[in-house]
Amino acid sequence: MMVWMLCIGSVLSVPLAQAIDPVELEDPVLQERYRALSYELRCMQCQNQSIADSPVGLAGDLRREVRELLLQGKTDDEVREHLRARYGDFILFRPDFNARTAWLWLAPGLMLILGLVVAWRVIRRRAAMLPMDPSPADASQTDDNR
Repeated sequence: MMVWMLCIGSVLSVPLAQAIDPVELEDPVLQERYRALSYELRCMQCQNQSIADSPVGLAGDLRREVRELLLQGKTDDEVREHLRARYGDFILFRPDFNARTAWLWLAPGLMLILGLVVAWRVIRRRAAMLPMDPSPADASQTDDNR
């Protein structure tokens, strides 16, 4: 019985083991650049996956385009710029800092500062309310223990 379960499990897991992009470039340096770029570019259809991880047709087209540009001798920056000009800053997981993308880079820090200010004010107000409380905190515990 155990052998049959192992056989069924191995047959069912075969599709999961297949790579999304099995194409290998002849030059190992070019292959490494291709992999790095494909993880830096966002799938326009999935939006939360890189083109390397996405199984949709558009991601396959983008991977093919990246591969062709690299084979033409384009640099990584030229490939990024080509795709950014075509699809906008959204295609980059880490867009350049400029006037249009400044909010992407500054918002996390501003939200952290805002959260710290709110926390500081709440703690300060609670500390100010403590002396106004007529019953001490320890008195309620001693009454319950009797």
